[in-house]
Amino acid sequence: MREYILTFLTASIVTYLLVPLVRKFAIAFKAMTPVRDRDVHAIPTPRIGGLAMFFGMCAALLMASRLPHMRDVFTESPTWVGLLSAGGLLVVVGIADDRWEIDALTKMAGQVAAAGLLIMNGVQLLWLPLPGATLALPPSYGVPLTILLVVATINAVNFIDGLDGLAAGIVGISALAFFLYAYLVTVVAHLDHQSAPALIAAVLTGMCVGFLPHNFSPARIFMGDTGSMLIGLLLATSMITVSGFDPAALKGSINRFPTLLPLLPVAILVVPYADMLMAVVRRTYGGRSPFAPDKKHLHHRLLNLGHSHRGAALVMYLWTALFSFGVVALSAAKSPLLVLAAASVVAIAALVVMAFPQLRPHGRRHRSGEETPSDKRPRQAA
Repeated sequence: MREYILTFLTASIVTYLLVPLVRKFAIAFKAMTPVRDRDVHAIPTPRIGGLAMFFGMCAALLMASRLPHMRDVFTESPTWVGLLSAGGLLVVVGIADDRWEIDALTKMAGQVAAAGLLIMNGVQLLWLPLPGATLALPPSYGVPLTILLVVATINAVNFIDGLDGLAAGIVGISALAFFLYAYLVTVVAHLDHQSAPALIAAVLTGMCVGFLPHNFSPARIFMGDTGSMLIGLLLATSMITVSGFDPAALKGSINRFPTLLPLLPVAILVVPYADMLMAVVRRTYGGRSPFAPDKKHLHHRLLNLGHSHRGAALVMYLWTALFSFGVVALSAAKSPLLVLAAASVVAIAALVVMAFPQLRPHGRRHRSGEETPSDKRPRQAA
């Protein structure tokens, strides 16, 4: 565990220290987020903050590769070559989009190419767990499923990146939950505690923690597509590399409820996946492109309920933590009913928190269109 903590601290500290430098570069490079009708920020704000996150990732991986107990993780497979090359490609595509706003198809091509770089370096879904069995995936199935998971996760993160600190917070919580799960797997199955899935999740958590102080409302910098695509890539990679564990060694110990394991990635990312799915259905049904922007995302709906920018982000943090940590606890707990009962209490509390602005006079004035003092202040969002 000490190696993971050092890796986490390296990623968070390097990211945190580099963000002010990247902000100055973004202003000089004119990579600024304009004020558009669909946005909730009121002044142009520098972006490409994901560049600092990329360097934080590189520093953390470099440091981890020098740790005695972590070296085997780097020598067993070329996963790290694929991760760095795919991440570097998405950073270049993201910088171009943050500066000149390239079209959606070009970004999609970059995402598919990044998934291809991962596959070329051994990052691929190898098997899927089923109740009482394991389904091996030949390349004809594993490759397209890997590309689908990578592209879907990148775009799910990109879709929720519309409010100060939202993407960094949600992905950071999801990555922490997945780290706990990946580490728990090695402990329960008596495997080497140093593993690629847990290491990637630890690095990703550190990147988000280091960036969040600069990005939480009121944000001084946005991660832009440079950051949202990068952290989406890392989250997808950490989930895919779990299939690198030997299923025979995990049988009977990886999960006391095997049917939950295939749902783990979806449960951990249920908030961004749900937002993306609703956006695609909503826009397609309306005769528009699935990538056409609008102001009907989950965070927009929370703002319309009367939540402040910080309040809306915290509510979505709460739901993310409920789903992600809930499914991890359910997958390992000896008493699932106790976990379900606790999750139900938290869910009820989350619903009350969501509805709270509607229960106050302030909330009713907000719905009727009357401005409140907080509405008159300039607001920003990622």
